[in-house]
Amino acid sequence: MSATPITFAPAGQSRVVPRIDRISDPDPIVGDRVELQLLTTLKCNLKCTYCSLGVGEVLGSQNELEYDIDQLAAFVDKHLAGKEVYVTFYGGEPTLNRKMMEEVMRRFPHFRFQLQTNGTLLDDLPDWMLARLSNVLVSIDGGEATTDGYRGKGIYRQVIRNIGLVRDKIGGTVTARVTWGNPATSFEELDELATSEAFDYLYWQFVADEMYAGDSVDKRKAVLVKLIERFFADSDTLYPVVPLMGIVRNKVLPNRGRELYAGLTQCRVSTHLINVMPNGQIYPCPDMMYAHHMQMGEIQGNWLKKSPLQPTPEMPCESCEAFSWCRRNCMKNLYLGYVKNDLRYRGNVVEPICELLKFIGREVDRHDPQAWFARLPVPARQRLVEAEVYDYVEIMP
Repeated sequence: MSATPITFAPAGQSRVVPRIDRISDPDPIVGDRVELQLLTTLKCNLKCTYCSLGVGEVLGSQNELEYDIDQLAAFVDKHLAGKEVYVTFYGGEPTLNRKMMEEVMRRFPHFRFQLQTNGTLLDDLPDWMLARLSNVLVSIDGGEATTDGYRGKGIYRQVIRNIGLVRDKIGGTVTARVTWGNPATSFEELDELATSEAFDYLYWQFVADEMYAGDSVDKRKAVLVKLIERFFADSDTLYPVVPLMGIVRNKVLPNRGRELYAGLTQCRVSTHLINVMPNGQIYPCPDMMYAHHMQMGEIQGNWLKKSPLQPTPEMPCESCEAFSWCRRNCMKNLYLGYVKNDLRYRGNVVEPICELLKFIGREVDRHDPQAWFARLPVPARQRLVEAEVYDYVEIMP
């Protein structure tokens, strides 16, 4: 069977996309775990200037669910049976559809749950929902000036206030999720988040946008030197910065990247991450839901096939010095830069990020991570190797 053509284009335009093969693969998920990322709505109460869902006019395009909880349960029974399933509520701003979150949490009480939120409505969630969350990813961009510059005046203080109100009610960890877009972001801003009582972890990711011109790469390198020095300054406790934790773990124990992600990519889009849009369509990457040829399933039709985002010969990763611990980083970037051969995107986004990744690896090596790991006490060592937060973030920046 084949799907009927779908139109999806900016307002005022129409485009027919290729037919999608609806025949399910026997086992489209690699391994025994799956992250079921449910976009509760594509509506958001903020207008962040760098939002990745703005590409293809995805943000705001689907505000209501087009499938129900029974259809979702039938999909889970057919395709995810026997898997360890953990759910990420995503958006838009997922808390704008709290009813859907409640239905899922009650219907699948044995699943783990994560919330990725801008934090402005956290204090509206009931205590029982907060207690069931294994991790809360709170989007924040650095200090007050940086965050408000991207998100709106007063947002930083509102988010920090809301975390304070609910922090003790959340069952799991709270992670500051930073999109590192501004090259002027300082070490002090990031360090304050990493050491704040509001957060258990800091997770930052290099922005996938053209923000690497001029001296911006060098500015980031200067901050990275300080972050890495801070990471290795103490061998009694762990500096809770997730990209550095993941990189050091992979350098000390390179088998982890091969085992957990089948040697593919640590962003999980090639193995066990599926993103369900409000209309029921399923995509491997949350930043490519505008690309309909990437569709890999549908809730209503109850079909699922292998992720189309897989390594290809065009991607230069396996000859790179960082490959053993980086494991390809972002498949979306590699696909756009090398498979689609977007030379501008490759030169302005992909290559600068790869340069920064290689720089991180060299700086980490300067601090002899194996010797540092040998000095770590057992609890800190276990946290570095097995932190649950690795399931919920990309690990690599």
